[in-house]
Amino acid sequence: MSQTLKGKHIVLGISGGIAAYKSAYLLRLLIKAGAEVQVVITPNGKEFITPATLSALSGKPVVSEFFAANTGEWHSHVDLGLWSDLMVVAPATASTIGKMASGVADNMLITTYLSAKSHVMVAPAMDLDMWSHPSTQRNIATLAKDGVEIIEPSSGELASHLVGKGRMEEPEEILRRVEKFFRRSDSLKGKKILVTAGPTYEDIDPVRFIGNSSSGKMGFAIAEEAAARGAEVVVVAGPVALQLKDSAVRRVDVRSARQMLEASQAAFEDCDAAILTAAVADYAPETCSDTKIKREKTGDMTLRLVRNPDIAATLGAMKGERMLVGFALETDHEHENALDKMRRKNLDMIVLNSLRNPLAGFNKDTNQVTILRSDGLETEYPAKSKRQVASDILDEIEKYSKRND
Repeated sequence: MSQTLKGKHIVLGISGGIAAYKSAYLLRLLIKAGAEVQVVITPNGKEFITPATLSALSGKPVVSEFFAANTGEWHSHVDLGLWSDLMVVAPATASTIGKMASGVADNMLITTYLSAKSHVMVAPAMDLDMWSHPSTQRNIATLAKDGVEIIEPSSGELASHLVGKGRMEEPEEILRRVEKFFRRSDSLKGKKILVTAGPTYEDIDPVRFIGNSSSGKMGFAIAEEAAARGAEVVVVAGPVALQLKDSAVRRVDVRSARQMLEASQAAFEDCDAAILTAAVADYAPETCSDTKIKREKTGDMTLRLVRNPDIAATLGAMKGERMLVGFALETDHEHENALDKMRRKNLDMIVLNSLRNPLAGFNKDTNQVTILRSDGLETEYPAKSKRQVASDILDEIEKYSKRND
């Protein structure tokens, strides 16, 4: 039997739907796999399955209310959030999903979710019309954007006797996803990874600059996914408004392309791989005024630009046995330009974004990429949340590394 879950702390959240009967099977599977499981159930969940059943299976009292009914003891959602290595909400009803997405902290399950420092999975279960309703889909999209892993419901006969999508995924498949998460959580342990993110700003004067609209979302998603897999991660970030959710990721803030180059070179010396997502300005003003340039005094202005250093090419020249992954954002001849960039800059892999897809590009929460490898393999992915894209990219990096070891 696999030892993947041995000693792992899992919070199993159960909300009020008929699929709660499957939660008993899931709980039993998790316990048999070696996990320590704490059940947190909503008040409505207790109408479908009894705490006595769940407690007998888990070997722990079930938590439902903020205060224990008999003793008045306070159940600390904060402690539960810190204790868990993973939180799984199965079933997740439309109501619970809506509360998770909007932060309505009116029961123990939601407050535990809001306190959780660990990865979170949800397995939705509801009637087909509820699942397809725009409000549910908006809430699902919000959770995915927040980094929650969605275990999509399957299709079949529902409790309403209608047939369609909305059945909670089977416990065996949820267990497989849980085991995959914990295998992944150590897959990059001992590795050091550099990620560049966001734009660079090239100053014209104290108030004006040349820049672009990169938000840094893709780079930050990759950094946090790499850290979740056990890597030691440093992010060299241009001017972005984002904050890292994982405090273990080291962040170095820069402004210009030259500053990003210096910080990246210094970090790369001690890294096993670099993933260059930053949208670095190709050019910078030849000179920067120390004072604000006044329009009334200058009239029309000619700005002379000089090339910025090429960070990818510089790291490509010094990489040796280290792995180097670049990004290409193209508007035409996308495939050819990406391959050419990969060859010229000595990259092992390049992630191609196309501005032709409305779900990809700057400031979006989704992305659609094609990953091209120097060994000739290519994989095109559908549009996904940037955290899911980050997972796909790191999966490709791990496969490439194993193939070339």
